[in-house]
Amino acid sequence: MEKEFPNRLLRALGQRIRELRAEQGYSQESFADKCGVHRTFMGAVERGESNLSFHNIAKVATTLGVSLSTLFLELEGKAQTLAAQSKGATALKPEKRKAARKLDS
Repeated sequence: MEKEFPNRLLRALGQRIRELRAEQGYSQESFADKCGVHRTFMGAVERGESNLSFHNIAKVATTLGVSLSTLFLELEGKAQTLAAQSKGATALKPEKRKAARKLDS
């Protein structure tokens, strides 16, 4: 397993949470309140910067009204896509890499 793969999985999970939250019309702040966590923590989760405990993963799934399997649906594939995008970005010159990151956000 690639050394960075767990970090990409975490980033993919954050993107999945953001996607499901937005589909349901929650703001990040109101969703964090419903989950019982601080809004800055939820922001870090959605950016893939915070490793969630199983307890918090369960809270997120329950608040979204989805099963854990739905929450984790296609996570490895999304992480693989992030890896491919990252490899493509490293081949770019620094100024183009910065622009690519802005597009990815």
